Amino acid sequence: MNAVTGGEALVRALAAHGVDTVFGIPGTHNLPIYRHLPAYGLRHVGMRHEQGAGYAADGYARLTGRPGVCLVTSGPATLNAAAAIGQAYSDSVPVLLLSPGMPLRNPGRGRGLLHETKDQRAAMDAIAAYSHRVTSVAEIPVAVAQAFAAMTSGRPRPVHIEVPLDVLEELDAAPPVGPFGIAVPAPRDADLDAAARRLAAARRPVILAGGGARGASRELRAVAERLGAPVVTTANGKGVLWDNHPLALGAGLHLRAVADLVEQADAVLVVGSELAPSDLWNGPLPLEGRLLRIDVDPAQIVTNAVPDVAIAGDAALALRGLFDRLGPRDDARDWGEWRERKRAESRAEGRDWLEIVDALASALPRDGVVAADSAMVCYYGALANLPAYRPGAFLYPTGYGTLGYGLPAAVGAKIGSPDTPVVALLGDGGVMFTVAELAAAASLGLPLPVVVVDNGGYGEIRDEMAGRGDPVQAVELPSPDFAALAEALGCRGVRASAGKLADAVTDAFVADRPTLIHVQLLNRPDVEAK
Repeated sequence: MNAVTGGEALVRALAAHGVDTVFGIPGTHNLPIYRHLPAYGLRHVGMRHEQGAGYAADGYARLTGRPGVCLVTSGPATLNAAAAIGQAYSDSVPVLLLSPGMPLRNPGRGRGLLHETKDQRAAMDAIAAYSHRVTSVAEIPVAVAQAFAAMTSGRPRPVHIEVPLDVLEELDAAPPVGPFGIAVPAPRDADLDAAARRLAAARRPVILAGGGARGASRELRAVAERLGAPVVTTANGKGVLWDNHPLALGAGLHLRAVADLVEQADAVLVVGSELAPSDLWNGPLPLEGRLLRIDVDPAQIVTNAVPDVAIAGDAALALRGLFDRLGPRDDARDWGEWRERKRAESRAEGRDWLEIVDALASALPRDGVVAADSAMVCYYGALANLPAYRPGAFLYPTGYGTLGYGLPAAVGAKIGSPDTPVVALLGDGGVMFTVAELAAAASLGLPLPVVVVDNGGYGEIRDEMAGRGDPVQAVELPSPDFAALAEALGCRGVRASAGKLADAVTDAFVADRPTLIHVQLLNRPDVEAK
């Protein structure tokens, strides 16, 4: 076999695993990788900050179902991407971060090389599923194959691969490795039998679905219909059952109505959810004595709530097995009263953002996707009030709760699925974390509506300070002229009231570039109603 450099071995291994797109920023140390991207047919999507590149790879992965790849240089660039890797870990998203590292024989206590970091691998190993520092050219295809095996089996999590600078330039043989077919973990028949008996005997079954159910939408619907069970989802499970289905109660496990629904149930089937505090907000649900859990992660299946029946395995296989064991029922209930109760509570919680959310709903096609930020308009407004009609319709940074996610994630989603209508939804505080990615989106010519809802700063923190009786400080942010800023970065920029938002979004879907739509709330501290 002909010898290749470490840089070529890495790119060749990516191509062998079906990678055709990488998000990143070139730098002095990763040029031995970049030089081989064109020859192997890999498209490079240039972002303006490494954190944005990581979020873009995340959005790409969530929408396409394939691992997103982020290519950065060493040291500060890798650490810039760390927040995005932390978010991907929190939300179980397969993102592969690639970066150079210091030479193999670099002194143990360092010598002041450009971008030198004390222990880059250890830093990323504390955030990703793992970080792998290769030590030879031949190890590179092995490391890539191992990373794809980890990211595409069981619970997906991000992986970091570090290639030392001297290995990137070294010439050696690098026999190809993989890709290999990976078996989907099947649940045990005994567990399915036990769960089916409990569900068949239940008169008031309820289903809670998380992000782990996104690949099992059909099977989830079939089981829900056979049981006549209402379905409530987490943020990452939003859309696994279309919101116009009679059994769909929508997203929002944190609502009081959902806790009451669970309390009256005699069996609660939880599919692919951590039941995490970041989803529940107000404490654990009353699940004792009635909980059945399906999860691909055997360790997760007993975390936060210990089930009466545990089914460890792939969600689609488990639900299919349950369906085959459940007979037809003739005691279907009408859950309309619960749906209306939850809807009323959702709209009361989101009342300050309802006009915006309803405008988005009217402009967004059924196959549309919203890339949301950790903003009040998203978690109070859109989470429980914006209808969703496909799995993955709501890309949201749950758990880790990073700011600035929405814009670059929307770019990645749009790159991964160019024909899908994608909207970025952010607050005026969060958008400033990654606002430079408007320039990246403009250079790509993406017809991307970017809705910035302006409440004059960090509204959530402002409210928390006031609620604690603390001095309200450091949360009022004078807004820039967002429309002019967008135009300066190569985008269209418009100002719209909530009443004109639907038209502005519709126009943005057919524009020749991104459109930032600045919606200024009248209840922000420095704006008076007129």
